[in-house]
Amino acid sequence: MADIGLIGLAVMGQNLVLNMADHGFTVAVYNRTTSRVDDFIAGPAAGKSIVGTHSVEELVSKLDRPRRVMLMVKAGSVVDDFIAQVVPHLEAGDIIIDGGNSHFPDTVRRVDELAQKGLLFIGTGVSGGEEGARNGPSIMPGGNRDAWPHVKKIFQSICAHTPDGEPCCDWVGDGGAGHYVKMVHNGIEYGDMQLIGEAYHLMHAGLGMNYDDLHEVFSAWNTTELDSFLIEITRDIMAFKDEDGRPLVEKILDAAGQKGTGKWTAISALDMGMPVTLIGEAVFARTLSAIKDERVEASKRLAGPVAGAPYGAYDGDRTAFVEDIRKALLASKIISYAQGYMLMAAAAAEYGWSIDYGAVANMWRGGCIIRSVFLGDINKAYVTNPVLKNLILADYFRDKLADAQGSWRRVVATAAQIGIPIPAFATALSFYDGYRSAVVPANLIQAQRDYFGAHTYERTDKPRGEYFHTNWTGTGGDVSSSTYNA
Repeated sequence: MADIGLIGLAVMGQNLVLNMADHGFTVAVYNRTTSRVDDFIAGPAAGKSIVGTHSVEELVSKLDRPRRVMLMVKAGSVVDDFIAQVVPHLEAGDIIIDGGNSHFPDTVRRVDELAQKGLLFIGTGVSGGEEGARNGPSIMPGGNRDAWPHVKKIFQSICAHTPDGEPCCDWVGDGGAGHYVKMVHNGIEYGDMQLIGEAYHLMHAGLGMNYDDLHEVFSAWNTTELDSFLIEITRDIMAFKDEDGRPLVEKILDAAGQKGTGKWTAISALDMGMPVTLIGEAVFARTLSAIKDERVEASKRLAGPVAGAPYGAYDGDRTAFVEDIRKALLASKIISYAQGYMLMAAAAAEYGWSIDYGAVANMWRGGCIIRSVFLGDINKAYVTNPVLKNLILADYFRDKLADAQGSWRRVVATAAQIGIPIPAFATALSFYDGYRSAVVPANLIQAQRDYFGAHTYERTDKPRGEYFHTNWTGTGGDVSSSTYNA
């Protein structure tokens, strides 16, 4: 009898199965196109504790109790279709696991619907791509807590581990908590990639640095606090040559795609009223990149600040400016993670989840796309102060931001002067300045809202929670609108 069954033998599914088999588990597998099952059993799975099946019913019949069925299929209706196929063959107490990139509200619904049938559901984020799935991903499970003891050994055996040996997998929380944390992970991934892209653009376009130079810079940065998977692969990309010997990256069209998880993060931030500005800008930067033809036409008709810019437009000390960019990248990265943690905290309060934020940092330290040395410092911050209001208030991160501030401001100002777009760097600095400001111009906004819509305002000389309306024109009357926040 198999320890677990897995449906969906695409890249992630196959590699997770091989990973499980390597760790001593017997896995039954099924794929809608059954020829793929046969090819897998005869190929990569040959000689391993992997059992091929040709129907959902056969798959379930091979499973030890409680039956554990993991779905590695496309998010959305496909997940619901397979759940509908699996459920008739299960008994009370059996477990269905969705390991795809599902939207967290779908996970909330599935937990509730299956609980009514006596079945346990887990929605788990799995990050790390093909390599992570094979050798140890980051796994973020949530859903029906009663299911966790029955999958914990499998998940914590196959996941990545921190340098201290801790598994990059732990129970996140009830309902959609696991997929929510994975969604925020992906949003932060959008932000990290955009920040690195802006750093690359500043050095290549602004400083005129060639790809060999950029390879050296990213190699050096990967030995600093920026040490991470994304910096590492950027280093490798800069050195990769096409068949003609030219850098391959310069031949890749500058139109970025996306699967939607970054957009979900930005939408959730708006719903929660959280200023997750950097991830939002990263999503918008991808959509701007996608209108390539419009940008090409605009480049011919719209003037910039420097003739012939941006390539090589900077005329200052290039070595010093590269270090400024490194510090600005670190500072902006801190802001991005701080915003992501703000969003998770808001969602936890909204949905009643008890999320261990230090544990989340540990889950992201290995296996996943945003894995980095940096996450160890986030873990320490939350272990030191589990009720930390904001990551940037922790001593370590506050000091890093203070040290980087001069460089950060020079980078944003210089980019504006020479006409290089840096939406993520700029919004990170604006958030920092806004968050540290005791006074912002929202008083004028409230006055305007009250002037044209009688939306009321609070006063600095009165207790919070008391609302007032002024008849600004003398003809508007004293009736006010209700006070509300969308």
